[in-house]
Amino acid sequence: MNRWLRSLRARLLLANLIVAFAALGTVVVGVSLVGPGYFAHAMGMQSDSAMGAMMNSATGLAFDDALRSALLAAGLIAVAASIAVSLAVSGAIAGPATRLARAARRIAAGHYAERVPDAGAGEIGELATSFNVMSASLEANEIRRLELVGDVAHELRTPLATLDGYLEGLEDGVIAPSDETWRLLRRETGRLTRLVDGLQELWRAEARQLPLKIEAVDASVVVANVVERFAPQAAARAIALKSDVPGGLMARADRDRLIQILGNYLANAIRYSPDGASVHLQARRVADAVEFAVVDHGPGLTPEQRARVFERFYRIDPSRSRALGGSGIGLAIARALASAMDGHVWADSDGPGTGSTFSVALPVA
Repeated sequence: MNRWLRSLRARLLLANLIVAFAALGTVVVGVSLVGPGYFAHAMGMQSDSAMGAMMNSATGLAFDDALRSALLAAGLIAVAASIAVSLAVSGAIAGPATRLARAARRIAAGHYAERVPDAGAGEIGELATSFNVMSASLEANEIRRLELVGDVAHELRTPLATLDGYLEGLEDGVIAPSDETWRLLRRETGRLTRLVDGLQELWRAEARQLPLKIEAVDASVVVANVVERFAPQAAARAIALKSDVPGGLMARADRDRLIQILGNYLANAIRYSPDGASVHLQARRVADAVEFAVVDHGPGLTPEQRARVFERFYRIDPSRSRALGGSGIGLAIARALASAMDGHVWADSDGPGTGSTFSVALPVA
């Protein structure tokens, strides 16, 4: 009982009844004070004779009795109506709020798939919609967290298994120590180091703990630097690197981090482009931003892939990416770096087989 009295439904019901009784009391007092005078004036009562005074007294008593009966009946009807309306109103408001509280407790217990029914228009409806959006976001984050843990474990397991197998073979004398064996072990430890360094950089970038030197950088110089850095890798597969950047285009960014983002884009473009294809690096000013883009003629992206390609450990082709040595966090790092520089990233593609365009927009200097 005490719990019900402290509930929102009981408080709303009590508030509505207080308002109703206050209004009813005001009406009763007003009618009681003003009613007899108006009645006497309307009846034209005169008290010049004893008979007239008697009649006036009897009429007044009859009016007072009728007025009390009418007010009592009206009061009872008003109280009953107020209780019914208050119950309906308090239930309509407290019902969705109670469901929201119950759902919030389930989400706090880890049931992120919890949703509440649509509560219609108005503030309660907006609250229910916002709650469902929040719970969907929490559910997606939980799914990504579990996927991240599983992906990290998988990425670590492969090189660790290789290292353990070779070290066990060396220890038992099954594998002879040779230059090739040491190179393989070093390659696996390097893979572990790159993965751990990438995870650390991703965490620092998302937590905005990376030191950034924001300054005006020349877009043409940055693009030329990236092209020069990846020219040997592209030449090995006869891939032509082309650039199109207007002179004097300046962006506000950390030069090294911008080169890292474009380098990641270009490395992926070279990796997935067919031999003899071409990759274009572009930059242009759009409103108050400088947009850099890397356009390739690779396998392209589906709408789902475009939506998820910047997620941690997401791979368009898991088996091929792992064989080529990709860790699946390069684009996630690019997104975090762009955000740290007050920019944003996105990917465009007309579908499978049409190539892809990876872009980053940064403030213009």
